[in-house]
Amino acid sequence: MVTPAVPEIIEDEDIGLAVDARTESLPGLRELGPPDLVHLVKQSTKAGAKQTGVYHHVTGIDASSSASLAAYVNTLTFNPADKTHKVVSGLYCCYNAFSHLDMRVEVKIPGSVESYCVDERGDRRVATESLWLETFLCAVLRAYSYSDNGSGDTIKKIIGVRRFNPIINTELEHRFFEAAERLFFSGRQLGSDPEIQIPNVVSNHLTAGLLKYIQTTGRYTSGINLFEKLRTKDVEVSSLLARVLLDGDEEIQAVRLLHDSLEDVPMDYALLDCQASFCESKGEGEMALELAKQGVTAAPSEFSTWARLAEVYVDLEQWDLALLTLNSCPMFSYQDKDSPRMPEPSRVLLPILPESALDEIDEGQPRQGEPFDQVHVSLRKLQAATYQGTFLKAYSLLTRIAAAIGWDTLLKTRSQVFVMEEEYRSERQHSFTPKTPASKNASTIALSGTPNGDPKANGNGADEDDESDGGSGTEEPRRHEDGLDGASSTAPTLNGGLSTNENAEVKADQSMEKPVPTIAAEEVKSGNDEPDQDHAQYPQFQNKRLCERWLDNLFMVLYEDLRIYTIWRTEMGQYRQQQMQYKKSAAEWEILGDLAERLHHTNEALEAYQQCLNIRFSPKAMKGLLKMYEKKGDTRNILACLIRLITWQYRWYSEFSPELFYSIRKLIEEEGAVKIRSIVQSTNLPQHVLDLTHEYCRLCVTFRSSGTDG
Repeated sequence: MVTPAVPEIIEDEDIGLAVDARTESLPGLRELGPPDLVHLVKQSTKAGAKQTGVYHHVTGIDASSSASLAAYVNTLTFNPADKTHKVVSGLYCCYNAFSHLDMRVEVKIPGSVESYCVDERGDRRVATESLWLETFLCAVLRAYSYSDNGSGDTIKKIIGVRRFNPIINTELEHRFFEAAERLFFSGRQLGSDPEIQIPNVVSNHLTAGLLKYIQTTGRYTSGINLFEKLRTKDVEVSSLLARVLLDGDEEIQAVRLLHDSLEDVPMDYALLDCQASFCESKGEGEMALELAKQGVTAAPSEFSTWARLAEVYVDLEQWDLALLTLNSCPMFSYQDKDSPRMPEPSRVLLPILPESALDEIDEGQPRQGEPFDQVHVSLRKLQAATYQGTFLKAYSLLTRIAAAIGWDTLLKTRSQVFVMEEEYRSERQHSFTPKTPASKNASTIALSGTPNGDPKANGNGADEDDESDGGSGTEEPRRHEDGLDGASSTAPTLNGGLSTNENAEVKADQSMEKPVPTIAAEEVKSGNDEPDQDHAQYPQFQNKRLCERWLDNLFMVLYEDLRIYTIWRTEMGQYRQQQMQYKKSAAEWEILGDLAERLHHTNEALEAYQQCLNIRFSPKAMKGLLKMYEKKGDTRNILACLIRLITWQYRWYSEFSPELFYSIRKLIEEEGAVKIRSIVQSTNLPQHVLDLTHEYCRLCVTFRSSGTDG
């Protein structure tokens, strides 16, 4: 097996600053902790030479004992590329998120091995067997949590991280599941994904890691056996078991399990959500709707239940109720993963593994000291690209609605269900006799399914008054069918002028109505609040709701995305008419591809990503192409993307990516291992590059994945 190269972050002066920084950061760690730190002390082979500190981070190393960590340190003592230095000592630091301790193994070369742990105050403690069990489990979960999905975004966040596959055979899998079983009911201590408000038995980093491992490797039988045993101790585990059964194509057994479990715990929101998701996947929207409503009733403070209800309304094309439900979602601030905070290094060495050398990847990349691509300011300011957690999910739902009904209809639906600022102020000036409002709010309306007192309304009414159109008075011509849903201005035009660009912006502004603001919650009360006696109640919008500020902001962000997209497509059309080349930098094409993908314009995203790759290799653009080809089922192009992405991953010290392995496994499941190997081997690329992809195929054979027989 090919091992990634070893990056070196060098401390010339103060040796051990990185270790001190890690110790100081321990009290601030909240979840799984940062990647493992490996610190080496090197000394020149010349007599009397001074020592140098060198470190890097790593994930996926077996942390079940001090011996396994010491063995990893020993693999770093010989570096054929550096014969002028020798390693005299090494320190391996691995965080135990269960006990909030940093497990450390100190290796003297030649000499002894000492293991201990450091608590949040910096005091040493004895490392026991139970602590090593917890550390082993944390190390596996961290390897999956800090893995890169192929786009390179995670790799670029932390410099110099070696990523290994933590489970390379069934023996390690058995130890992983055994540790997970023993510590399962302590999993909530590890925290949870940002979409979960309160970690519980079935929603935490441990269960998320288990499900991701089972889905990635296809080891459904092992997962079913694990959750069957845990279910005897707590019926809530049934939701996890049902998910694995559904993924493993055991639908009948899963449905029976869900039915029996809901009889025991009818208000378990995880079970209700799983059943709603299954009904949704089968096109049973009405059944999914009832289950999603029950899920919201069972867990009204969780984002996931409201998001599921909004999804169902979108599938049922009940756009107004979808917006009301989205407006009711509890939003949580995004908490990123624990990252190492290291002092400024003296030097950084990032060697290239010879087996990962590929001209196609290296050509066109900016050299050290060269300026990066210029990106137009309008593209840099696209806020939607930065969304994470609950806001990313909410925005994706909003873009689904916009893609389905168009921007103009979305604005009309918005004005039908939310109080607009202009109509509120106008009504206040011409208020009539006070009238008590209905005792309703957005949440109860979304659950009852009767917006504005009309059970048949779904946001598509054509006979609305002009005032319901957001106060615009006239309806803008709809351009959704023409593909001009909004757009982005980018760099100056080829001839150096801005006339074409300005024309595109004017056309975009004319084709799209800018969303007018809704009324602020501070200015009017709604729902079950006491009516304001100083102001009259306004019958014209007494059944409308107040739009949350965050949702109002999402509309503005969506408007900017659509505007930029429209400008881009308009400019492209103008240049093609004039038979001129439309030039952008690689970074700009990458951003435009991401923009088109966000707005569900698959062909345009594919075009932008290909333009980016024509200039230079980009893992994000290649990952975008991979997703597009997977939707189309284009096996050869999928493999072409995977080969290059796997090579790029090795180039940046990542031996294993769960998402890329999953893509390989699914191809083998559909086409067979022999055919996939043959296609890989037939590509016109160096053999050492193809061997990296063959490693992923061999892993499928090790796990006896479907399609590897024969």
